[in-house]
Amino acid sequence: MSEKPVADLSFEEALRALEEIVTRLERGDVALDQSITLYERGAELKKHCEARLNAAQMRVEAIRLAEDGTPKGTEPFSA
Repeated sequence: MSEKPVADLSFEEALRALEEIVTRLERGDVALDQSITLYERGAELKKHCEARLNAAQMRVEAIRLAEDGTPKGTEPFSA
């Protein structure tokens, strides 16, 4: 499992790491202390993925539609 800082991970890397953590925890063969560490990293990864998805959603929502429902352009994303 990569111990790269969560903030440095792409969405795809973070999702893969989160899936790996879930799999390890579901197997139930991890010591309690390690389970807690994995759970904490999993929570960080989940938060990171949600933030990346929210940012992507905001960018998609910046697409403007004309009165007839067709795309008429976009506005730059601004946080």
